[in-house]
Amino acid sequence: MKLSVVILNYNVHYFLQLCLKSVQAAILNIDAEIIVVDNNSEDSSCSMVKALFPNVKLIENKKNIGFSKGNNIGVLQSKGEYICILNPDTVVAEDTFSKLLQFVQNKEKLGIVGCKLINGAGDFLPESKRNIPYVKVALKKLLGNSKDYYVNHLNENETGKVDILVGAFMFMKRDIYNKVNGFDEDYFMYGEDIDLSYKILKKGYDNYYYSDTTIIHFKGESTLRDRFYAHRFYSAMQIFYKKHFQKNWLVDVLVWFGIKLAYVFRKTPVKKETPIEEYVFISDKSNEKLKFALKKDVILKSDLITIQKHTEVIFDAKVLGYKRIISMIENVNKIKSITYKILPENSNFILGSNDATSRGEIIILE
Repeated sequence: MKLSVVILNYNVHYFLQLCLKSVQAAILNIDAEIIVVDNNSEDSSCSMVKALFPNVKLIENKKNIGFSKGNNIGVLQSKGEYICILNPDTVVAEDTFSKLLQFVQNKEKLGIVGCKLINGAGDFLPESKRNIPYVKVALKKLLGNSKDYYVNHLNENETGKVDILVGAFMFMKRDIYNKVNGFDEDYFMYGEDIDLSYKILKKGYDNYYYSDTTIIHFKGESTLRDRFYAHRFYSAMQIFYKKHFQKNWLVDVLVWFGIKLAYVFRKTPVKKETPIEEYVFISDKSNEKLKFALKKDVILKSDLITIQKHTEVIFDAKVLGYKRIISMIENVNKIKSITYKILPENSNFILGSNDATSRGEIIILE
């Protein structure tokens, strides 16, 4: 088997459903498998996978065992020469995996490959390519300067070697993952992707940022969203420093200071409501369920050329396909008052996220 896609899920039924539909389209011509590891979700994620995706291998954990251990369990049961660690709140293009498999051919000392991530509003997510978070770099990030935390020698449309990739999408050979014992289970959530990237670098392998395929990550991490996230981030950094760098008083002070400062100054972001004056459905035919659910007329169009401000655009995935949807979101003029949602094929819901600080909105179509 060529590829195993491992998706760790926790209480994101509808995002997982959309993700799985995009992955299924992307592995259509590849000898591949999809493995969903569920961390004891309280929603209907597991029953949905069983009903709609019978060919997906589902592992149902009896408790939430965290990101690292959950993914390790999935990889342990995988069969592919390559694996892709994928978040459930992502959408991949139909040619994402075929492009990556072509890119990695004849690459010597291949480590992890990441790709270009955008959020639900089409903004590039800088965590797609990061530097090693040395103490000085982390301190600058704490103080609001993330310049050295993210990679600057490559722009978002250039492919090249980088140090650290994001756990939302990590593509690599399965034997390399196993060679470094996968994700370190001392991390529950956050920091494990930094740790894995760094372990692979230390073994002499090269990590790559690949810019020729773009995926949507609805819940980006481009900012410290709130004090609780900040606490988890700096706690994870404390584990990272203890494992990989000589212990010193500066590290302890930084972590203590970072956590305390985060609690004092970081505020939970307030979701801003964008006024929607017009709904547009990009498809080849109208959908009456949309009009009923939104309680407003929905204009049928075939493209985004004449889209006005304060518009919510709904994409018909069955007609457009995921690659085209991603491209349209990424390349439209960034008018901040335009928002986007996706109607997956054969589904009764639309979903989307307007920024990188919230999981997004789901609307059920009755």
